[in-house]
Order: sequence, then structure tokens, then C-alpha cells
Amino acid sequence: MKFKILLALVFANLMQAQKFYFPKTATTDSVILEKQIPELALKVITEHQSSKNKPKSTVTFLDNLFRLQLAAKDYKNSITSLADYRKEYADHNMAGNKSLAYEIYSMAKQMEKDKKISFPNALQAAFTTKYESYPDPLIAKIGTILDGDVKEYKKSLKAALDKQKDKDSIDYTSALALCKNYVNYKTYSSIKPQVMQLFKVKEQEKFIIESKNLTLKNGTTLTITVVRKKENTSPLPVILTNNIYAGELVDAGMGKRAAVYNYVGAVVNTRGKRGSNDPNNPFEDEAQDLYEVIDWVSKQPWSNGKVGMIGGSYLGFSQWAAAKKLHPALKTIVPQVSVGIGIDYPAQNNVFMSYMMQWIRYVTNNKLTDEATFTNYPKWDSVNTTWYKSGRSFRALDSISGKPNKIFQRWLDHPGYDKYWQKMVPYKNDFAKINIPVLTTTGYYDADQIGAMYYYKQHHKYNKNPNHYLVIGPYDHAGAQSYGYNYVYGSGSILIDPVARISIDELAFSWFDYILKDGKKPELLKDKVNFQIMNSNTWKHVPDLDKMHSSTLKFYLQDRKDGSSAFEKPKTEQFTKQTIDFKDRDPKYLYHKVSKQDSVNVTHSIHFESEVLDRDIVLSGNLSGVFNVSVNKKDFDSNTLLYQVQPDGKTFLLSTHLTRASYAKDNSKRHFLKPGRKEQIPIKNSFFMSKKIEKGSKLVLLVGVNKSKSWQVNYGTGKNVSDETIKDAGEPLEIKWYNDSYVEIPLYKD
Repeated sequence: MKFKILLALVFANLMQAQKFYFPKTATTDSVILEKQIPELALKVITEHQSSKNKPKSTVTFLDNLFRLQLAAKDYKNSITSLADYRKEYADHNMAGNKSLAYEIYSMAKQMEKDKKISFPNALQAAFTTKYESYPDPLIAKIGTILDGDVKEYKKSLKAALDKQKDKDSIDYTSALALCKNYVNYKTYSSIKPQVMQLFKVKEQEKFIIESKNLTLKNGTTLTITVVRKKENTSPLPVILTNNIYAGELVDAGMGKRAAVYNYVGAVVNTRGKRGSNDPNNPFEDEAQDLYEVIDWVSKQPWSNGKVGMIGGSYLGFSQWAAAKKLHPALKTIVPQVSVGIGIDYPAQNNVFMSYMMQWIRYVTNNKLTDEATFTNYPKWDSVNTTWYKSGRSFRALDSISGKPNKIFQRWLDHPGYDKYWQKMVPYKNDFAKINIPVLTTTGYYDADQIGAMYYYKQHHKYNKNPNHYLVIGPYDHAGAQSYGYNYVYGSGSILIDPVARISIDELAFSWFDYILKDGKKPELLKDKVNFQIMNSNTWKHVPDLDKMHSSTLKFYLQDRKDGSSAFEKPKTEQFTKQTIDFKDRDPKYLYHKVSKQDSVNVTHSIHFESEVLDRDIVLSGNLSGVFNVSVNKKDFDSNTLLYQVQPDGKTFLLSTHLTRASYAKDNSKRHFLKPGRKEQIPIKNSFFMSKKIEKGSKLVLLVGVNKSKSWQVNYGTGKNVSDETIKDAGEPLEIKWYNDSYVEIPLYKD
């Protein structure tokens, strides 16, 4: 008993050590706040640098450190930490530019102190120094970085202060968040008006930027922004981007992206954006509208008649929409991380995602983008949680989020890949007519990788000899359409091999030079498929996707209690039974210890482990195979994850696969399972990965059922899943996973 009391006292003292004095008067008095924040920041810095609070990620540590130093008014050290942060974040300044506003502010405050000059003069000098030190490709992007939302930063600061009302102390986590919110508001509110004016002057010295409305033959109005370098007076090829994420600075920045590489940049907004009063129905009109837009830009005096297209995500989808009816002036497209409409968004392999509601509001709430609503992540987490716990139909998600939405409901009316989706992009034989050069970029961590790869595979399926190149590497959705970071963006722990830290922009415009200006083919494009093997620091180049692997390894669903190999077909038929109660909405998270170092989340899954590998292997490609199952319902959504357990015990996620069983064989037609009968579910459209897996590792395979607030819940009745409710749950889902089921792992060997 004494030991327990002593332990409790020690714990209480540790918790107390994490508390800092912060007077409640600071939450309402700005003068007191200005005095207290630097003192608080100094204390937080000490704790931040201690071993118990130091983040595992060096990127995160330095990101927090420079902000804390700014809050502490230690501008000299904040500049040093910012430089260290950029070096850690990326090998070059291009990817580290998101910290630009903080650097300019720190430099200005240090100049104000050292040179005894006014802050406005110091700010002008700091801005000019940084602007003139940047290469043109970076200058094209800094407008949106400097244009921080001061009102939102102020709102976030107030929320952080409100949490401290009636308190005279603050814990470490809250203090760190408060200091960061303070720095965000202080930085942008101090520099934005003057810096944006200075930026505008610099922009006008270098570029001609013009926006106008185009009226199409059917009466539709679209806003287009054209950007040219002043020094370029002769007609040039035009690089066109179709942008739903409209905004004056955003559109100008996308146009400058092309102009700095000595092209004319043209950015057209979708219907309902900026100067357009037409209905905004995302994805539905590009295939019709872009033909006329391309026709218009190709005939302007600043155009030499050649048009290329570029852009990522929705902007990548737009290029495939434009290719459905090719204009003769469109000579090449560079679709990056392309949304596969109806393929991987708003449903992945026919399973609708909750995120679709958040995105629809983002792009349709006004004529620009509703950033405040979109980035209100606590709100959307609450919306999705409320829906999930309520057991209401997925159709109710729009009402739960605030109000009914016609677009959301219309999408849900098309659970299969039917004509509604097919008409938006090339379909089957449409791909045979696409004979222009194409460069696709995507990444192993790209949320739209399945979409990007769908277009690539369909183009090769229906066109006998497509001039289509693919670059795929360790990039996420942002990295595969911009610059090579040192880490997978946001992770801070998945280190990218040095050879993969490339500028996707430089690759894209080298491609445009090659196609539109008779330049040299980019060095990286040694063959049609160019992929980077993680953990090997090498790129490989092969003529087609099938050559990404040279053999396969079948991983069978067997428990191996008899010492058998996971990679050998079982001699006798057995099964592992799994039960899922859809009525249970209590979020119980279950973990399985796969090593002394790490666990994996096995909630709603069963797991299978391989033996320890006795040699290095290179996993390269995407998972295939078949699940042999017997279920007591007509349908379910299967979820598969493949992990590597490294020799040091840490886990590494290699690939995932989510699919609706009734659509697994044909994504356009639903074929129900027959309860009690052994059925086959093919594994198709999983995520690609290429990674060297070291000797001494083992593989862990998780198979199970999707039951999450992030996706629809499929109760298995055979109704449209969007209409099912918890009342349809009935008896728990029972699945027999037969041991002759296997996941086929693709292996590469030179």
C-alpha cells in the first residue's frame, strides 16, 4: 500500500513538473499576454528539449522549436532553427518554403534590433533579401504561402486562450499549442499587409497576369487567368490547368508555375467559380468544357498553337476528361496523382468514404474554397463520429454535417461504376484514341494512387502502343505533384532515399520541353515505367507494369501452429472464423504484439505471420490473389493490410486493399454472395509499393472487415449500402477465411 502511495506521489510530482505558471489575466488582457508569452515559451523550450518530451521526428522537433523561439523573441536562434528545419525537411529550399513567412518575420525583428531601424523598413529589407535569393520556380509559389488567414489564426489563438480561463497554470501540451497559435497570429498579422503589397510590386515587375471570363457556345461562363513573363514577347506553347480550387493568388501561382519555365501559363476555373454563375457540379462538365477552352487558348496571339496540360488530384482528373474528346492542339498531358473518379474517389473500390462530404463543402460552399470549414478537422471528426455512433444511414451524413447536399446524394445513387461515372473520363475504347504523349506521376503514399494507376492500365489495355510514361516513388499526394522531400510528408519518420528527392516540377517541365520544344528527354525516363525501390537508393526502369516484378510469393491464410511455412499451400482445408457485430458501436481497439518493439492494430481483423525471412527480398508492385470465404450474409467490405516487421522490431505498412465483395469481380455490376457457400473474392486495385525488405524481417498480413467512421458500413442485406441502417445489422457477420486463400506478393530481382 505504501508503495502505491509513493508511486502516486511520484506520478503527481511528474505531472506537476509539466505545469507552468500562466496567469488567467493573460487570457483577457493583451498587454499581459504580450509579456507572459515570451516567459512561457522559454520554459516550454526547456521541456521541449528534454528527453521525455522530445518528438521522435527531428522535423517535428525543429518545427516546434523555431516557433517557440519566435514566441520567446529569440529571433537569432529561430533563424538558425529554421535553417536546420529546412535542411532536415528537404535537401533543397524548394520544399522547405512553407516556413517563409516566419523566416521573413524573424529576419525583420532581428534587423530592427541590430540596425535600430523601424519594423516596416526592416520588413521590406527582409522580404527583398529572401525574394531575390529564390529561383524563379519558387517565386511562382510564394504568394499563397504569405497569404495566411489572419482571422482564422486569431480565432485559433482565442480558442487556445479560452481553454485557460480561470486557470493560473498550463500543462506542457497546452502551452506548446498556445505558443504556436500565438506565433501564427503574431507573424501573419505583423507582416501580411506590407508583405503582400511588396509581393505584388515584385510580381508586376516580372509577369503579365490577366484574368477574364470566357463564354462557351452553350452560354456557360468560365474564368481564365493567363500568365506570361514580360521578357517573353514571342508566341509560346501554352500549359493549361483546370482548377476547381479557385482563388486569385492560387490561379496566378499555377499560371506562374508554367511562366517561369518560359511557357504561357493558363488556368481556367471550373463552372461556378470566380466570375462564373453557372451551377458547380464537380467532375461532371470538364469533358465538355475543356475542348472549347483548349480551342480558345490555342488561337490567342501569345500562343504558338501547341497546348499541354498539367495538375494534380482533381486537376489530374481534368486532363483525362479533356482527353475523352481530344482537341488537335492538345499535344501532351501530365496528369499527377489523378483522381480516378468513381474508381478511388468518392468511393474506393465501390466503398464510399466519409471524407467526400468534407470535400464537397470545401469546393461548393462559395465561388472560391471554404478553407475554414475544410480545415476544421475537429468538426469533421465529430460529424463522422456522430454518424457512426448513431447507426443512421450513410445518406444522413450530409444532414448531420449541417444541411442536405444534392451532389452528395447524387453520388450515392451510383454505387457501381456506371454510365454516370463513365461519361466523365475516357472509358474502354476511348483510351485507344489517345495517341498523344502522357507522363503520369504518383506515389506509394498517394491517396489517389489507385486512380492514377487505373488510367495508366486502361490506356495500355485499349491502346496497342501508347506513348505513356510512369514515374512512381515514395511520395504522398502532395509530394508526387511538387518537390521531393526528405521524408514522406507529415510522417517525419519514413525517410526517403536521396535519389528519390527529385523536383516533380522540374521533371514535368523537362517533359514539356521534350514534347513541345523538341528538347532532350528527361534523364529519369529511361523506360516507360520508372520506379524507386525504397531502402535501396536506386531507381529501376522497365518497359511495362508486369516487369515491376519478376516472380511472386503466395502468402496463405494459415495459423502455422504446426510449423508450416506461410508461403506453402496448406495440405488440408481449414478455416479461421471471424465474427463482427455491426450493432456494437463502442470503439474498442485491439492490438497484437508482433515484436518486442511494436504492435499492430487488429481491430475487426485477424492476423497471420510469416516465418522470419532468411534473405533480402524486394517487394515491387501491388498485391493480388484471392480470398476464399464463406459468410452468412449477402455482402461485406473486406480490408487487407500487409506489414513488414523489421529486424529491429519496428513495423512498416507495405500495402492496403479495401473492396466491396459484391463488386470485387466487376466494379460496374453487383453480384451478391450466397450465404453459407464458399465464394472467391479477387484482390484487385491494391496499393503499389516497391521496397527492399531486409533479411531477418517477417511479414504480417491482416485480413478483416471494414467497420469505421471513415467509410460506409456495409450490413450485408443486399440493399444499397447508403440506405442501410443499424436496424439492418441483424445477427453478427460470420466469415470463414479458408486457408487456401492467399495474397500474392510481387517480388523484383535484377
